[in-house]
Amino acid sequence: MPTAREEWKWYWKLPAVAAIANIATVIHIYTLGPFMAPLEAEFGWSRAQISSAITVSNGINAALGVVVGSFIDRWGPRRIGLIGICVMTLAFASVGTATGTYANWIFLWFLISFGAAWTQPTIWTSAVSSRFDTSRGFAIAVTVAGSSVAATMLPIIATAAIVTLGWRWAYVAIAAGYFVLAFPLCFLFFRGKFEDARNKSATAVVDQPETKTAAELTGLTAKETFRSLTFYRLSFAGLLFAFCAMASIVHFIPILTDRGLTPIEAASIAGLIGIASLCGRVATGWLLDRFRPERVALITFALPSLAALLLIFGDGPAAYAAAAIVIGASLGGEFDIIIYLTTRHFGLKSFGLIFSTVLVFLTAATATGPLTAGLIFDHFGTYNNFLWLIVPMVLTASLLAGTLPRAPESFGRDAAPATAH
Repeated sequence: MPTAREEWKWYWKLPAVAAIANIATVIHIYTLGPFMAPLEAEFGWSRAQISSAITVSNGINAALGVVVGSFIDRWGPRRIGLIGICVMTLAFASVGTATGTYANWIFLWFLISFGAAWTQPTIWTSAVSSRFDTSRGFAIAVTVAGSSVAATMLPIIATAAIVTLGWRWAYVAIAAGYFVLAFPLCFLFFRGKFEDARNKSATAVVDQPETKTAAELTGLTAKETFRSLTFYRLSFAGLLFAFCAMASIVHFIPILTDRGLTPIEAASIAGLIGIASLCGRVATGWLLDRFRPERVALITFALPSLAALLLIFGDGPAAYAAAAIVIGASLGGEFDIIIYLTTRHFGLKSFGLIFSTVLVFLTAATATGPLTAGLIFDHFGTYNNFLWLIVPMVLTASLLAGTLPRAPESFGRDAAPATAH
């Protein structure tokens, strides 16, 4: 069984390239903010109309993602990923052709949802998970961290492109930049164990493990998984956590301004969420490789309850900053944990379809969480009732994931490729 050092020596390029490709999963979300003012000015749309495109695209993406997940299991992540990069590039660039009618705007975002389904995180993490076993947690963290870095850089890049080129050509330029960066790297270096299984005659690469043939991917079938109580416990835990976490992020600045902070002060504190998210992602990956993952989930999923209590009882920037850090750290670890536990409990044989189905639960949560928090505020005139609701919800998520049975060893370390000694 390869050590963590050996896995990174042989396959370090794979998670690095996957992290770059994974930018496609958020490129349309984190660039929309800078485009709002130009779209408002040209078409007279409200920000609600502009933002509704994300709600529509997320719902369509969740449904399409399950279909694409089955394609991943059949054709492999490399082929789907290369197609997806092309589709997402064309779809994102096409937004620059918006005519000004709302129907056209929604149609363009339908194309975006189609591209997002073909570049979903399942693609990139399935290939990485097939290569990394001993250090799978950290490898997944590196892969998913691409979206965290993009969350920081994309608004800046989009703003600069709009100022320089205008909003229409900015969409084209950002799409082209992503394609030029991601496609060649994926074409050259994005290969998981699935591709080895399809090319059994491939010779060993220098400084990589020698095998006569690639090991078959192990795990449950999708049908077996969907009959498992563990699947629904994990999915529902992710739903509860994502519901609370996304609502907390969207409404974080309003919560602080309601407490008397200026918008600038609130935004400055909210910026800590992004930094903490990246740090939390890396730390969680490290912990998953060293401790029982269910125990890591038990602690991570419970953290937002502490943030909620800090916002309820805390008074002043220090308490609010601590809440932002806790929210960011837990959010950074959540996605990594869900992916990791899915690979360990159900294996990689049908990972594409299985995790795409898990994403349906998470998408439903992210679509309804912020809306629910807003409705509660509108009814009661305060966020405190929603903050109190967070506590039992995330503690339930913590118990659902943290008390899962130990994952089968046959889907993990026993499935690692043999190395030459």
